[in-house]
Amino acid sequence: MKNWKLLTVVMAMLLLVLTACGSKEEEVSEETNNAAETETETATEEASAFPLTIKSTVEGYEDVTFDKAPEKIVVFDYGFLDTLDALGVDVMAVAKGNFPEHLAKYADDKYLNAGGLKEPLLEDIAAMEPDAIFISGRQGDFYEQLSEIAPTVFVGTDSSNYYDSFKASVNIAGQLFDKQEEADAKLAEIDKALEEVKAIAADSGKALVTLYNETLSAYGPGDGSRYGHVHSVYGFTPADESLENSTHGAKLSYEQVLEINPDVLFVVDRVAATGGESNIKEAIENDIINKTTAAQNGKIIYLDGALWYLAGGGLQSELLKIQEIIEKLS
Repeated sequence: MKNWKLLTVVMAMLLLVLTACGSKEEEVSEETNNAAETETETATEEASAFPLTIKSTVEGYEDVTFDKAPEKIVVFDYGFLDTLDALGVDVMAVAKGNFPEHLAKYADDKYLNAGGLKEPLLEDIAAMEPDAIFISGRQGDFYEQLSEIAPTVFVGTDSSNYYDSFKASVNIAGQLFDKQEEADAKLAEIDKALEEVKAIAADSGKALVTLYNETLSAYGPGDGSRYGHVHSVYGFTPADESLENSTHGAKLSYEQVLEINPDVLFVVDRVAATGGESNIKEAIENDIINKTTAAQNGKIIYLDGALWYLAGGGLQSELLKIQEIIEKLS
């Protein structure tokens, strides 16, 4: 009888052990399955980004659908090149020109020559067999020909909607190259700098934005003005509301500058931007301009020509532009 009782206890304990082992195996199996399902879901989510349809930053250009992220990339717009550089995206070829300092590495022969900013080397580009070409206004006349070579996307800024079109360009890079998180972090940094420059602008009086190219051109504060964002985005009060809102600006004599009499005179050096030998300070700081409030208060602000004239609209360049103004007006 005692033996039967002992045997019953042993059998019960054995059954308990087997049941526990079975539960553990089921747990491990379930965890493994869940992990596999999570990996599958993640892979599916990543794959679901494509096909991806990209809209250009301005109207008038066709949407482009990519089945996968392009690898062989040709870039003409220096702002977009700047953004790709900031996000760590490699490019195959660029338009060769007078690069701003932070993009100087692209002058190296490591990066193929796609031509000048206004003169694409169409046959050379075709021979490269690119997966994508990114352009802006200076290449607009070649859009159809470039589109025949590879999917071509307009990524330049729109002077009528500067900051939003800049962010749209950044988001194109973020989505297409799976860099949206990094892009958002850098945009947040720019937004923070914007708050700082707006505070400076509020205490700076009236500002006039000009471009020096042996003569002066001035830019209005409204939609369509190349440098209207100095007023609409940075917050500087315009010294003259009636100035022309255009890409090229309106010619302005030194006497007219004195008549407008800005508290801050911004001068973009186009001569230096395009590789010429600039005499900008000698030309601007003459007897007439020196009578302005800006000159008398030391508020003639010379802006980096290559940065402002050629490379605006990039993650790095937009921050550098704001920081330049903050530094020179602080």
